[in-house]
Amino acid sequence: MNRRPTLLAALALTATAALTLSACGSDDDSPSKDADEIAGADTGGGKPASPSESAAAPTDRPKIELPSDLTLTFEGGETGDPVKDAILADSAERMRAVDAAITGTDPKGEALSFYNTGKALEAALNWVAQFEEAGATMTGEARYYDRKVTLKGKNSATLLFCADESKGFSKDKKTNKIHKTPVTKNSYVLYNTRLDKNTEGVWQTSQIISTRGAAQCQP
Repeated sequence: MNRRPTLLAALALTATAALTLSACGSDDDSPSKDADEIAGADTGGGKPASPSESAAAPTDRPKIELPSDLTLTFEGGETGDPVKDAILADSAERMRAVDAAITGTDPKGEALSFYNTGKALEAALNWVAQFEEAGATMTGEARYYDRKVTLKGKNSATLLFCADESKGFSKDKKTNKIHKTPVTKNSYVLYNTRLDKNTEGVWQTSQIISTRGAAQCQP
């Protein structure tokens, strides 16, 4: 499939968007039918950087803003462990960064490349490009819960979490038509991610796999 040139595609740099549209619609003019395929393509990972133990957390993190009609809620962000809390925070910013690129509040994808690396970054860029090709954006709400961090050393970790995407929808950019569909078990998604700490102290997502309709995420 040929993609028209975009600023995002031109970046030298995401997979699922925070509101993956496979849970939100199946219209022919939306990218929803490709959501799980793109999400599942994110099974590899780039080789993580080897951060020095003295690397300090960056002070110039990109500011991420989302449209007023899009709300993301992240539960359980404080565990009492500063490392795990940092991982949860950077993972949340990763999800927000993807949505900012899709909705146009981060047209250059600066936050996208800040919080993603390797296969996760490649998949996110493809995902953003599909929204642009379809002339679609997103609206509504997504809730992230049951977020569980497992440390794999000083600079690597896995993070599993669930998403309630039942109130997230695709929206046509030109007409502002919202494509709504009934809530099903596939509105609830399990995400299995890997994060690696880079030389700037950022926990970047390097791998992400989604399982739509996972039993453990059902309400």
